[in-house]
Amino acid sequence: MDVLWAADHDLTARDVQEALADRELATTTVLTVLGRLERKQLVVRTRDGRAHHYRPTASREDHLAELMNDALDGAPDRGAAIARFLGSIPDDERRKLRDLLD
Repeated sequence: MDVLWAADHDLTARDVQEALADRELATTTVLTVLGRLERKQLVVRTRDGRAHHYRPTASREDHLAELMNDALDGAPDRGAAIARFLGSIPDDERRKLRDLLD
């Protein structure tokens, strides 16, 4: 996902593989992961000739916000979970949150 989020255009499996060249991944491995991400609706696949291109369905920030909402939905006391979270972050981040809420 990091490779797809960093790209300014849709990527092929080969593009993703080349971006992760230091990991020496097989093309089939990259295609398997992209297929799983598509089934989870994290990426969209479009066909261009014989190649498929992939792009994220949401920005990294939108995805993280959804994960945080999912985590809060699993808490029996959402307010307590938020309070615990706020108590665990640095003061400067707490101030940023306060500014966003004002």
